[in-house]
Amino acid sequence: MSDKSESYKVISDNRQARFLYEILETYEAGIQLTGTEVKSIRAGKVNLQDGYALIRDGQAWLINVHISPYNASGQYFNHEPRRTRKLLLHRQEIRKLIGKVEQQGLTLVPLKMYLKRGWVKVSIALGKGKKLHDKREDLKRRQDQRDIQRAMKNY
Repeated sequence: MSDKSESYKVISDNRQARFLYEILETYEAGIQLTGTEVKSIRAGKVNLQDGYALIRDGQAWLINVHISPYNASGQYFNHEPRRTRKLLLHRQEIRKLIGKVEQQGLTLVPLKMYLKRGWVKVSIALGKGKKLHDKREDLKRRQDQRDIQRAMKNY
């Protein structure tokens, strides 16, 4: 019983989002799915790479996330891989996001998709696009950390 309440399984991780964007805040959102989409997600056939989120008419939408069609079902019952899916957030969270996205020019990016207590959840983040010099600085910092770790390992 306790295993069910604390279970947390990451299905897909968008590692490139952390490289391209400076992450300011993260939110956990539910996602409205069909049956074959859930089965595909449980099989790990998700790609968050090109995905982003928009807020239209007071609702949050996940766009351009690829969930592969489920192999065990027929073509008629399957879903469209890149369809727009509704994100389930509280009204207060949506209002906060509307203000920050429109006024500050931030982007909503999906970071990871995971199962939490049997429900599919998406972690979305408010991100500010990094410039080229910021990316280079991050790479340089990461390389320096590796060099320090190597030097510490030898002594």
